[in-house]
Amino acid sequence: MQYALIGAKLGHSYSPAIHAQLGDYDYRLLEQTEAEFIDLLTRRDFRGLNVTIPYKVLAFNHCDALSDTARGVGCVNTLVVRPDGSLYGHNTDIGGFIALAKHAGVDIAGKKAVILGSGGTSLTARAACRRLEAREIVVVSRKGPVDYAALYRDHADAEVLINTTPVGMYPNNGEAAADISRLPGLTGVLDVIYNPDKTALVLDAEARGIPAAGGLYMLVGQAREAAELFTGHDIPESETARIYRQLRDGALNLILIGMPGSGKSRIGRALAERMNRPFVDLDEEIIRRAGKSIPEIFAGGGEAAFRALEHDVICDACREKGRVIATGGGAVLRADNVRAMRQNGRLCLLTRPLTALPLDGRPLSKSPGALREMWQVRQPFYRNAADFTIENDAAPDAVAARIEEAFHEAVDR
Repeated sequence: MQYALIGAKLGHSYSPAIHAQLGDYDYRLLEQTEAEFIDLLTRRDFRGLNVTIPYKVLAFNHCDALSDTARGVGCVNTLVVRPDGSLYGHNTDIGGFIALAKHAGVDIAGKKAVILGSGGTSLTARAACRRLEAREIVVVSRKGPVDYAALYRDHADAEVLINTTPVGMYPNNGEAAADISRLPGLTGVLDVIYNPDKTALVLDAEARGIPAAGGLYMLVGQAREAAELFTGHDIPESETARIYRQLRDGALNLILIGMPGSGKSRIGRALAERMNRPFVDLDEEIIRRAGKSIPEIFAGGGEAAFRALEHDVICDACREKGRVIATGGGAVLRADNVRAMRQNGRLCLLTRPLTALPLDGRPLSKSPGALREMWQVRQPFYRNAADFTIENDAAPDAVAARIEEAFHEAVDR
């Protein structure tokens, strides 16, 4: 084995894809127990390792030599076996974290920073905040001297909030590590979680107009620095931004919203084929789960029953990544639906003249008058939810091409 990422539970990781672009070396994912990891560190039959939860402090304690950065942080995430067989430990997370803060536009200098969590990544965040000259650093944990009750009671004046806990990480999307409505002075929020793309904490911050970002930029930044240690070659910092954007472009869902009959399913299938992505039609998934047609769902339980099932389907579909998703016409009427879509997606409003929309088999748009009334009600919801708008006024392939181009341009938003 040349290089690997070591952790207790790794699941899906971007690390092999990132390192494949940073150097010509074999890089694996390796889940290990603590005993297995200690044995690996003892045998040292590898060239270099990245280390993640929960082994960063353990790795620190098994090094023969440490960088000043690692020593200052108190944990390591990068190990290299030197030519003499000694084990050298460094912490590239701190550089990745600083790159993330800069990328997100979160200024920490002179601010009161509150860090959620007390593990190895918390140590990194503390060191980074010291380096960035935070005025005050407060560490919050469930069992620490400052717990969450004390956060809201004694530190409601926090200016920067940093989450280093796994709260809100896939598959437990939607959970927020803290209630930022109780922290009125926030000027920046950073979350080291990178799956989902935007955690509940980041979405909450964005809703308040607070600069915020998830942890993908940090992940790429620390990997670039680790690759420099692995290869012995300098890698331009511009590679961090390039790889970050490429990963996001491939991971974000392309979600079609719009009126019933606007062509979301047909265009969505063309997009999925064009982009080589899985296609999910949410109405079809609702029918599959219910075991009955949508008119039958309305007849049996009314619109309320349909909307409840629709919400569950949206949450499940949008928890995953890299899909083309066609929504039902009323999916954007619930704010929590739009929030679920935004965690991993960019939303395209697909429009079409009302006179071109079909009426057959649609419980809420049975007549031209009902359709016009529906558009008047739903138009502001569509406009507020959409990242961009495309008119369905040509052949499916041509419309799909325009949507794909607009989607790529919207990835950085």
